[in-house]
Amino acid sequence: MSYRLGFPFFALSLFIAGCDSEVSPTGGAGGEGGSGAGSSTGGNAQAGGGGSGAGGGTVQGESFTITFDPLTVPPGEENTQCVVKRLGNDEAIRVNQIHNVLPAGSHHLIVYRTADTEEVLEPYDCQPFADTLDPTKGSPLMVTQKHDELLTLPDGVAFTLQPGVMIRLEMHYINATPEPLDVSATSTFTTIPEEDFQYEADFLFLGNPDIDIPPNSTFTLGPTFLPLPADLAGSNIFGITGHTHQYGTNVTVDLAEAEAGPFTSLYDVQGWQWNEPATVFLDPPAVIEEGAGFRFTCEYQNTSANQVGFGESANEEMCFFWAYYYPSKGAFVCAHTDQIPGGYDLCCPGPALCDQLF
Repeated sequence: MSYRLGFPFFALSLFIAGCDSEVSPTGGAGGEGGSGAGSSTGGNAQAGGGGSGAGGGTVQGESFTITFDPLTVPPGEENTQCVVKRLGNDEAIRVNQIHNVLPAGSHHLIVYRTADTEEVLEPYDCQPFADTLDPTKGSPLMVTQKHDELLTLPDGVAFTLQPGVMIRLEMHYINATPEPLDVSATSTFTTIPEEDFQYEADFLFLGNPDIDIPPNSTFTLGPTFLPLPADLAGSNIFGITGHTHQYGTNVTVDLAEAEAGPFTSLYDVQGWQWNEPATVFLDPPAVIEEGAGFRFTCEYQNTSANQVGFGESANEEMCFFWAYYYPSKGAFVCAHTDQIPGGYDLCCPGPALCDQLF
Protein backbone atom coordinates (compact mmCIF):
# COMPACT_ATOMS: atom_id res chain seq x y z
CA MET A 1 0.00 0.00 0.00
CA SER A 2 1.36 3.42 -0.91
CA TYR A 3 0.49 6.81 0.49
CA ARG A 4 1.90 10.29 0.83
CA LEU A 5 2.33 12.30 4.01
CA GLY A 6 2.32 15.99 3.51
CA PHE A 7 -0.29 17.89 5.51
CA PRO A 8 1.12 20.99 7.18
CA PHE A 9 0.65 19.34 10.57
CA PHE A 10 2.87 16.46 9.47
CA ALA A 11 5.56 18.95 8.54
CA LEU A 12 5.08 20.57 11.94
CA SER A 13 5.45 17.20 13.67
CA LEU A 14 8.73 16.59 11.83
CA PHE A 15 9.92 19.99 13.01
CA ILE A 16 8.91 19.17 16.57
CA ALA A 17 10.80 15.87 16.48
CA GLY A 18 14.01 17.64 15.52
CA CYS A 19 13.72 20.84 17.52
CA ASP A 20 15.82 21.80 20.55
CA SER A 21 15.41 24.02 23.56
CA GLU A 22 16.08 27.14 21.51
CA VAL A 23 12.49 26.99 20.28
CA SER A 24 10.47 29.10 22.69
CA PRO A 25 6.81 28.25 23.50
CA THR A 26 5.60 31.75 22.75
CA GLY A 27 1.99 30.73 22.25
CA GLY A 28 2.19 32.88 19.15
CA ALA A 29 -0.44 32.33 16.51
CA GLY A 30 -0.07 35.08 13.98
CA GLY A 31 3.60 35.60 14.71
CA GLU A 32 3.32 38.57 17.04
CA GLY A 33 2.52 37.46 20.56
CA GLY A 34 -0.10 34.85 19.86
CA SER A 35 -3.22 36.78 20.62
CA GLY A 36 -6.03 36.46 18.19
CA ALA A 37 -9.64 35.77 17.98
CA GLY A 38 -12.50 35.36 20.27
CA SER A 39 -15.99 35.20 21.60
CA SER A 40 -19.48 35.16 20.20
CA THR A 41 -23.05 34.44 20.99
CA GLY A 42 -22.76 31.28 18.91
CA GLY A 43 -26.19 31.65 17.36
CA ASN A 44 -28.26 28.74 16.15
CA ALA A 45 -25.96 25.93 15.05
CA GLN A 46 -27.41 23.71 12.36
CA ALA A 47 -25.70 20.56 11.18
CA GLY A 48 -25.95 20.11 7.43
CA GLY A 49 -26.46 16.59 6.11
CA GLY A 50 -25.50 15.34 2.68
CA GLY A 51 -26.37 17.90 0.06
CA SER A 52 -27.27 20.63 2.54
CA GLY A 53 -25.73 24.02 3.12
CA ALA A 54 -25.81 27.32 4.92
CA GLY A 55 -27.22 30.64 3.92
CA GLY A 56 -30.52 31.54 2.41
CA GLY A 57 -32.32 33.13 -0.44
CA THR A 58 -29.64 34.65 -2.62
CA VAL A 59 -30.57 34.39 -6.30
CA GLN A 60 -28.17 31.96 -7.93
CA GLY A 61 -26.51 32.65 -11.26
CA GLU A 62 -24.08 30.93 -13.60
CA SER A 63 -22.51 27.55 -12.77
CA PHE A 64 -19.08 26.08 -13.63
CA THR A 65 -18.04 22.46 -13.06
CA ILE A 66 -14.57 20.95 -12.68
CA THR A 67 -14.12 17.16 -12.80
CA PHE A 68 -11.57 14.71 -11.49
CA ASP A 69 -12.14 12.13 -14.21
CA PRO A 70 -12.63 8.46 -13.23
CA LEU A 71 -9.41 6.76 -12.11
CA THR A 72 -9.11 3.01 -11.57
CA VAL A 73 -7.46 2.23 -8.24
CA PRO A 74 -6.02 -1.27 -7.62
CA PRO A 75 -7.05 -3.16 -4.45
CA GLY A 76 -5.26 -1.95 -1.31
CA GLU A 77 -3.87 1.23 -2.87
CA GLU A 78 -3.99 4.58 -1.07
CA ASN A 79 -2.69 7.85 -2.51
CA THR A 80 -3.22 11.58 -2.90
CA GLN A 81 -3.44 12.90 -6.46
CA CYS A 82 -4.33 16.22 -8.09
CA VAL A 83 -5.56 17.70 -11.34
CA VAL A 84 -5.39 21.38 -12.33
CA LYS A 85 -8.04 22.76 -14.68
CA ARG A 86 -9.37 26.08 -15.88
CA LEU A 87 -12.76 26.91 -14.45
CA GLY A 88 -13.81 28.56 -17.70
CA ASN A 89 -14.89 31.98 -16.45
CA ASP A 90 -14.04 34.83 -18.82
CA GLU A 91 -14.82 37.49 -16.21
CA ALA A 92 -14.34 37.81 -12.46
CA ILE A 93 -17.09 35.94 -10.61
CA ARG A 94 -18.51 35.87 -7.09
CA VAL A 95 -19.02 32.24 -6.01
CA ASN A 96 -21.63 31.80 -3.29
CA GLN A 97 -22.04 28.04 -3.57
CA ILE A 98 -19.76 25.02 -4.09
CA HIS A 99 -21.17 21.51 -4.55
CA ASN A 100 -18.77 18.55 -4.31
CA VAL A 101 -19.65 14.96 -5.20
CA LEU A 102 -17.32 12.01 -4.43
CA PRO A 103 -17.88 8.30 -5.08
CA ALA A 104 -16.88 5.34 -2.93
CA GLY A 105 -13.14 5.16 -2.32
CA SER A 106 -12.60 8.91 -2.08
CA HIS A 107 -11.43 9.70 1.45
CA HIS A 108 -11.63 13.46 0.99
CA LEU A 109 -11.44 16.20 -1.64
CA ILE A 110 -9.78 19.60 -1.28
CA VAL A 111 -10.69 22.34 -3.75
CA TYR A 112 -8.24 25.21 -4.38
CA ARG A 113 -7.97 28.30 -6.47
CA THR A 114 -4.40 28.37 -7.71
CA ALA A 115 -2.01 30.71 -9.49
CA ASP A 116 -0.92 27.92 -11.86
CA THR A 117 -0.87 28.94 -15.52
CA GLU A 118 -0.88 25.49 -17.15
CA GLU A 119 -3.53 22.81 -16.88
CA VAL A 120 -2.55 19.33 -15.67
CA LEU A 121 -5.39 17.13 -16.84
CA GLU A 122 -3.93 13.74 -15.90
CA PRO A 123 -3.88 12.93 -12.16
CA TYR A 124 -0.43 13.29 -10.59
CA ASP A 125 0.93 12.50 -7.14
CA CYS A 126 0.74 15.67 -5.06
CA GLN A 127 1.52 16.83 -1.56
CA PRO A 128 -1.60 17.60 0.50
CA PHE A 129 -2.19 21.28 1.10
CA ALA A 130 0.66 22.23 -1.22
CA ASP A 131 1.21 25.99 -1.57
CA THR A 132 -1.50 26.89 0.94
CA LEU A 133 0.91 28.96 3.00
CA ASP A 134 1.98 31.18 0.12
CA PRO A 135 -0.94 33.49 -0.78
CA THR A 136 0.70 34.29 -4.13
CA LYS A 137 0.25 30.66 -5.19
CA GLY A 138 -3.36 30.14 -4.20
CA SER A 139 -5.59 29.06 -1.31
CA PRO A 140 -8.10 26.35 -0.35
CA LEU A 141 -11.79 27.02 -0.87
CA MET A 142 -13.49 23.90 0.49
CA VAL A 143 -12.74 20.47 1.97
CA THR A 144 -15.24 17.63 1.59
CA GLN A 145 -15.25 14.21 3.23
CA LYS A 146 -18.88 13.43 2.44
CA HIS A 147 -20.01 11.73 -0.74
CA ASP A 148 -22.23 14.72 -1.51
CA GLU A 149 -21.79 18.11 0.12
CA LEU A 150 -23.22 21.51 -0.72
CA LEU A 151 -21.64 24.63 0.78
CA THR A 152 -23.87 27.68 0.44
CA LEU A 153 -22.34 30.84 1.87
CA PRO A 154 -24.46 33.41 3.73
CA ASP A 155 -26.29 36.02 1.68
CA GLY A 156 -23.88 38.55 0.22
CA VAL A 157 -20.79 36.44 1.01
CA ALA A 158 -18.72 34.88 -1.77
CA PHE A 159 -15.32 33.72 -2.97
CA THR A 160 -14.03 36.02 -5.71
CA LEU A 161 -12.45 34.14 -8.62
CA GLN A 162 -10.52 36.09 -11.22
CA PRO A 163 -10.98 35.63 -15.01
CA GLY A 164 -9.53 32.36 -16.27
CA VAL A 165 -8.87 31.08 -12.75
CA MET A 166 -7.23 27.67 -12.35
CA ILE A 167 -8.77 25.18 -9.91
CA ARG A 168 -6.84 22.32 -8.34
CA LEU A 169 -8.76 19.27 -7.15
CA GLU A 170 -6.78 17.24 -4.61
CA MET A 171 -8.23 13.80 -3.91
CA HIS A 172 -7.08 11.41 -1.20
CA TYR A 173 -8.40 7.96 -2.07
CA ILE A 174 -8.14 4.42 -0.76
CA ASN A 175 -9.42 1.15 -2.19
CA ALA A 176 -10.20 -1.11 0.76
CA THR A 177 -11.97 -3.66 -1.47
CA PRO A 178 -10.52 -6.80 -3.10
CA GLU A 179 -11.41 -5.50 -6.58
CA PRO A 180 -10.31 -2.52 -8.71
CA LEU A 181 -12.33 0.59 -7.88
CA ASP A 182 -13.12 3.66 -9.99
CA VAL A 183 -12.83 6.95 -8.09
CA SER A 184 -13.75 10.40 -9.36
CA ALA A 185 -15.06 13.75 -8.17
CA THR A 186 -16.88 16.84 -9.39
CA SER A 187 -16.91 20.36 -8.00
CA THR A 188 -19.55 22.83 -9.18
CA PHE A 189 -19.28 26.57 -8.52
CA THR A 190 -22.41 28.75 -8.63
CA THR A 191 -22.27 32.53 -8.71
CA ILE A 192 -24.32 35.44 -7.43
CA PRO A 193 -24.82 38.78 -9.22
CA GLU A 194 -22.20 41.43 -8.57
CA GLU A 195 -24.78 43.72 -7.00
CA ASP A 196 -25.52 41.10 -4.32
CA PHE A 197 -21.88 40.80 -3.21
CA GLN A 198 -20.84 42.33 0.13
CA TYR A 199 -18.08 40.28 1.80
CA GLU A 200 -15.20 38.06 0.70
CA ALA A 201 -15.11 34.59 2.30
CA ASP A 202 -12.05 32.58 3.31
CA PHE A 203 -10.86 29.38 4.99
CA LEU A 204 -9.21 28.28 8.27
CA PHE A 205 -7.60 24.88 8.88
CA LEU A 206 -6.72 24.06 12.51
CA GLY A 207 -5.64 21.14 14.67
CA ASN A 208 -3.25 19.23 16.92
CA PRO A 209 -0.75 16.53 15.77
CA ASP A 210 -0.14 15.07 19.27
CA ILE A 211 -1.82 11.72 18.58
CA ASP A 212 -0.49 8.51 20.18
CA ILE A 213 -3.18 5.86 20.71
CA PRO A 214 -2.31 2.48 22.29
CA PRO A 215 -3.71 -0.69 20.69
CA ASN A 216 -7.31 -1.63 21.54
CA SER A 217 -7.94 1.45 23.64
CA THR A 218 -9.79 4.75 23.84
CA PHE A 219 -7.96 8.08 23.66
CA THR A 220 -8.91 11.73 24.07
CA LEU A 221 -6.77 14.54 22.67
CA GLY A 222 -7.59 17.83 24.35
CA PRO A 223 -9.13 20.06 25.16
CA THR A 224 -6.63 22.04 23.10
CA PHE A 225 -6.63 25.84 23.15
CA LEU A 226 -5.41 27.47 19.95
CA PRO A 227 -5.21 31.28 19.76
CA LEU A 228 -5.85 32.93 16.41
CA PRO A 229 -4.02 35.74 14.58
CA ALA A 230 -4.98 39.18 15.81
CA ASP A 231 -5.89 40.09 12.22
CA LEU A 232 -8.93 37.81 12.48
CA ALA A 233 -10.56 39.90 15.20
CA GLY A 234 -14.01 40.96 14.00
CA SER A 235 -14.32 38.08 11.55
CA ASN A 236 -17.48 35.95 11.35
CA ILE A 237 -17.30 32.14 11.49
CA PHE A 238 -20.27 30.67 9.62
CA GLY A 239 -19.35 27.01 9.05
CA ILE A 240 -17.24 24.32 10.80
CA THR A 241 -16.42 20.68 9.96
CA GLY A 242 -14.54 18.27 12.27
CA HIS A 243 -12.19 15.64 10.85
CA THR A 244 -10.54 12.42 12.01
CA HIS A 245 -9.83 9.10 10.34
CA GLN A 246 -11.45 5.71 11.00
CA TYR A 247 -10.76 5.51 14.75
CA GLY A 248 -12.27 8.91 15.51
CA THR A 249 -15.53 8.93 17.45
CA ASN A 250 -16.11 12.65 18.05
CA VAL A 251 -14.83 16.19 17.48
CA THR A 252 -16.05 19.20 19.44
CA VAL A 253 -15.10 22.87 19.02
CA ASP A 254 -15.72 25.86 21.29
CA LEU A 255 -14.98 29.53 20.79
CA ALA A 256 -12.96 30.75 23.80
CA GLU A 257 -12.56 34.33 24.94
CA ALA A 258 -9.27 33.19 26.54
CA GLU A 259 -7.60 29.88 27.39
CA ALA A 260 -9.47 29.80 30.71
CA GLY A 261 -12.78 30.74 29.06
CA PRO A 262 -15.58 31.57 28.97
CA PHE A 263 -16.47 29.19 26.14
CA THR A 264 -19.21 29.12 23.53
CA SER A 265 -19.98 25.75 21.91
CA LEU A 266 -19.81 25.93 18.11
CA TYR A 267 -19.48 22.29 17.02
CA ASP A 268 -20.97 19.41 19.02
CA VAL A 269 -22.80 16.96 16.76
CA GLN A 270 -24.86 14.17 18.26
CA GLY A 271 -23.94 10.84 16.67
CA TRP A 272 -20.93 12.37 14.89
CA GLN A 273 -19.47 10.08 12.17
CA TRP A 274 -15.88 10.25 10.97
CA ASN A 275 -16.73 9.16 7.40
CA GLU A 276 -19.64 11.60 6.97
CA PRO A 277 -18.75 14.44 9.34
CA ALA A 278 -21.46 17.05 9.64
CA THR A 279 -20.76 20.64 8.68
CA VAL A 280 -22.34 22.89 11.31
CA PHE A 281 -23.59 26.22 9.97
CA LEU A 282 -23.86 29.09 12.44
CA ASP A 283 -26.77 31.48 12.05
CA PRO A 284 -25.99 34.12 13.14
CA PRO A 285 -22.24 33.65 12.62
CA ALA A 286 -19.85 33.47 15.58
CA VAL A 287 -17.90 36.72 15.85
CA ILE A 288 -14.19 36.46 16.65
CA GLU A 289 -13.17 38.99 19.28
CA GLU A 290 -9.65 40.20 19.97
CA GLY A 291 -7.52 37.97 22.20
CA ALA A 292 -9.42 34.69 21.95
CA GLY A 293 -9.28 31.44 20.01
CA PHE A 294 -10.65 27.93 19.67
CA ARG A 295 -10.82 25.11 22.22
CA PHE A 296 -11.27 21.69 20.63
CA THR A 297 -11.25 17.99 21.55
CA CYS A 298 -10.94 14.78 19.51
CA GLU A 299 -11.92 11.33 20.78
CA TYR A 300 -10.86 7.92 19.43
CA GLN A 301 -11.48 4.19 19.77
CA ASN A 302 -8.49 2.24 18.44
CA THR A 303 -9.92 -1.15 17.52
CA SER A 304 -6.64 -2.34 15.97
CA ALA A 305 -3.71 -4.22 17.47
CA ASN A 306 -1.34 -1.41 16.43
CA GLN A 307 -0.16 1.80 18.02
CA VAL A 308 -1.77 4.64 16.06
CA GLY A 309 -0.05 7.99 15.59
CA PHE A 310 -0.53 11.12 13.54
CA GLY A 311 -0.43 10.89 9.75
CA GLU A 312 -2.35 11.29 6.52
CA SER A 313 -2.86 7.59 5.86
CA ALA A 314 -6.32 6.24 6.62
CA ASN A 315 -4.59 3.81 9.03
CA GLU A 316 -3.17 6.72 11.00
CA GLU A 317 -5.09 9.51 12.71
CA MET A 318 -5.69 13.24 12.67
CA CYS A 319 -7.38 15.81 14.90
CA PHE A 320 -8.41 18.94 13.07
CA PHE A 321 -11.30 21.00 11.81
CA TRP A 322 -11.84 23.57 9.10
CA ALA A 323 -13.89 26.73 9.31
CA TYR A 324 -15.33 29.17 6.78
CA TYR A 325 -15.39 32.86 7.66
CA TYR A 326 -15.80 36.44 6.39
CA PRO A 327 -14.64 39.11 5.72
CA SER A 328 -11.44 37.59 4.39
CA LYS A 329 -8.08 38.22 6.02
CA GLY A 330 -6.58 35.34 4.06
CA ALA A 331 -6.48 31.55 4.48
CA PHE A 332 -4.64 30.26 7.58
CA VAL A 333 -3.29 26.87 8.69
CA CYS A 334 -2.87 26.73 12.48
CA ALA A 335 -1.68 24.07 14.94
CA HIS A 336 -0.93 23.59 18.62
CA THR A 337 1.42 20.98 20.08
CA ASP A 338 2.48 20.04 23.60
CA GLN A 339 5.49 18.09 22.34
CA ILE A 340 7.50 21.24 23.04
CA PRO A 341 7.68 22.03 26.79
CA GLY A 342 5.17 24.71 27.65
CA GLY A 343 3.24 24.16 24.42
CA TYR A 344 3.73 25.77 21.03
CA ASP A 345 1.27 27.50 18.69
CA LEU A 346 1.88 28.21 15.02
CA CYS A 347 -0.43 29.95 12.56
CA CYS A 348 0.71 30.28 8.93
CA PRO A 349 1.38 32.21 6.78
CA GLY A 350 3.13 34.84 8.86
CA PRO A 351 5.94 33.73 11.17
CA ALA A 352 9.35 32.99 9.64
CA LEU A 353 9.06 29.38 10.78
CA CYS A 354 6.27 28.85 8.24
CA ASP A 355 8.74 29.41 5.40
CA GLN A 356 11.09 26.81 6.90
CA LEU A 357 8.37 24.18 7.28
CA PHE A 358 6.63 24.57 3.97
